[in-house]
Amino acid sequence: MNLGRIVRFGAVGVVNTGTYYLCYVLFTTFLPYFAAHVLAFVLSMIGSYFLNCYFTFRVKPSWKSFLLFPLSTLANFVIQSVGLWALVEFADMNEKVAPLVAAVVAIPITFVVTQLVFRGNVPGDLKKSETPQEAAA
Repeated sequence: MNLGRIVRFGAVGVVNTGTYYLCYVLFTTFLPYFAAHVLAFVLSMIGSYFLNCYFTFRVKPSWKSFLLFPLSTLANFVIQSVGLWALVEFADMNEKVAPLVAAVVAIPITFVVTQLVFRGNVPGDLKKSETPQEAAA
């Protein structure tokens, strides 16, 4: 397992979650909570793509990975969206707190799928072209 990559992914996740949440709170001042969620998610996803390219996976951005990246966040988006909706509508959770709770559930799934998009492997696997030193980075 590549601990360094997992730590970098976590750091990007913290930045991305902060960006998402600040946008979400701002957008809820003039949009319904779910519309604010979608818009904040899309904007933070674009930033997350570039952070994951340069910092987490240390790969050059490309149109191919940029267009595939939303697939890695699709699972995250679905889990967060359903979680947000269920927590607000059924658990009567505050709509400012619910997206943070829903995000925690989606993190491990998102890591595995993002790893597949950028590196073509799951955590613990070693790409044929990857040296042990690259894997440790």
